[in-house]
Amino acid sequence: MTNTDKIIGGRYEIRQLIGRGGMAEVHIGNDTRLNRIVAIKILRQDLARDPIFQARFRREAQSAANLNHPSIVAVYDTGEEPFTASDGTEIQVPYIVMEYVEGHTVRELLTDGNPVPIPEAVEIVSGVLDALEYAHHQHLVHRDIKPGNVMITTTGKVKVMDFGIARALTDSQATMTQTDAVVGTAQYLSPEQARGEQVDARSDLYSTGCLFFELLTGKPPFKGDSAVAVAFQHVSQLPPLPSSIAPDIPESLDRVVMKSLAKNREDRYPDAAAMRADLNAAIRGHEISAPETEIWTSPATVGTTVLPPVQSYPVNTSTASGGIPTAGGYSTQTMTAASNRREKSSKLPAVFAILALLIVAALGLGYYFVFAQGDNPDATLVAVPELKGMNQEEARAALSQAGLQMTMSPGENSETVAEGLFVKSSPAPGTKVEKESKVKVTFSTGPGDTSVPSLVGLTQQQAREALKSAGLTLGDISTVNSGTVDKDKVVSTDPTEGEPIKKGESVDLKLASGNVLIPSELQGGTIEALQKFAAENRVSLTTSEKETAEAAPGTVLSLDKAGQIVALGSQLRATVAVAPPTPTETPSSPSSSPSTTDSPGLSPSPAGNDG
Repeated sequence: MTNTDKIIGGRYEIRQLIGRGGMAEVHIGNDTRLNRIVAIKILRQDLARDPIFQARFRREAQSAANLNHPSIVAVYDTGEEPFTASDGTEIQVPYIVMEYVEGHTVRELLTDGNPVPIPEAVEIVSGVLDALEYAHHQHLVHRDIKPGNVMITTTGKVKVMDFGIARALTDSQATMTQTDAVVGTAQYLSPEQARGEQVDARSDLYSTGCLFFELLTGKPPFKGDSAVAVAFQHVSQLPPLPSSIAPDIPESLDRVVMKSLAKNREDRYPDAAAMRADLNAAIRGHEISAPETEIWTSPATVGTTVLPPVQSYPVNTSTASGGIPTAGGYSTQTMTAASNRREKSSKLPAVFAILALLIVAALGLGYYFVFAQGDNPDATLVAVPELKGMNQEEARAALSQAGLQMTMSPGENSETVAEGLFVKSSPAPGTKVEKESKVKVTFSTGPGDTSVPSLVGLTQQQAREALKSAGLTLGDISTVNSGTVDKDKVVSTDPTEGEPIKKGESVDLKLASGNVLIPSELQGGTIEALQKFAAENRVSLTTSEKETAEAAPGTVLSLDKAGQIVALGSQLRATVAVAPPTPTETPSSPSSSPSTTDSPGLSPSPAGNDG
């Protein structure tokens, strides 16, 4: 659509294409005025004539331009530029100039279908929740949280992008209407979006829960042959527990995920801050607010709506009728409305049916225990085996042999039990329970306290591995100027090296920017102080001297980069004061004649010359 090297807005040079989306193309660009790399999003030429897409594109710029947060990709500028269309006509095409982020998307992280390490998954989702908390406070809902819209920078920071479909939370029309038919991605779509209802901040939390599920397990919570099939699952089916796919996931994180994926938004977290608080508590083994997972698997929580089989309809990917792509010509809203009518009309018979089934089940169980088992009411009960001294694999095998299932609890510090070995279970060993019951097992994380390892001078990846070995996690990362540490290596930590810290807690890193600040107070100080600074901060120094009686010898009279931030290895030039030469006095001759300079118009004669 565009030619490289074209200048738009009088300052932005378009360079190579780096991505395409549903509405726009994204190019690397150069801001010639500020001499910085930017990303330029340009509305697709085939949509540039459509006033609806133009309006949405402009709304993207307006929405995102108001967001200023380190976890949100920044928008710098917007405008329109004339382009020549394929038919030779000239059209005005909107564009947005954004922050260029070096790194990769979470989608690229998940391409192999494998889960990411649990601490990394928590770190990514925490960053997304930081961005959403800020956006929601600005009364904006993102509406399309998914792996492709979350970036991980080369320094490990999380950046949420593409607020292009963000809408004001107070907008009563913020539903999946015709103009927004392509909004949202089916695998991360909230039930209310699938039903064509109004969305709010909790819709973003549902999508974040889907993202978290995929990070933990390597798979989205729902899959299907079409977008419609997946959307119906979001509306009517419960996702599996993440730990049923990846057994190393602790039960506390199961609870966080399931609460965020509640069908009824009233049952989800009220806001991003509440979800992040539970997430951080879960990873640290603290108490969380999310209920036990059993509440979500109870039949009473599952809707009884009967939906038509998706496979029986030819898929029509047209979105002209509104909502998500339609199946067999029926929109999601139409099919949902029909299902609701069926549900209402059959609610009373369903209640009676459920009651009848409960009565029959109760009678059957009573008969079984009274007659079938005779004098042995414990025939179907098994005892939780003794697990002392076992690791995870051994405990799981022992429980499986007893006909029981193991679930993981967060680890527990122990001074007496070696790390990785059994500490306790619920129910406790020896307790008789039904076969196939779940037993929640806690393993030791070793001594409660550890200390921050030495990280200064390490790369971010090396620091992450060192923290992991110490039982700690990586916290916030920021950059600072340092003349003693190479670029992108650790300058300092918080808490500091050697400081006691609980296992499982996070350590913040400060990485070197590759620059150093030249203190302004060096100008006016001594040359010795300047020379020491240059030697310790890897900058070179050239000096020149100036004779002056107005400053003490050795004083730095001028320093060309005082108060500036410069790259390591930069050249500094200083002017240093030296004492002026002492004047030499000529002694008077005793035979010399008295001075005659008091006589106007006369000059004294040279000594010994009478004329």
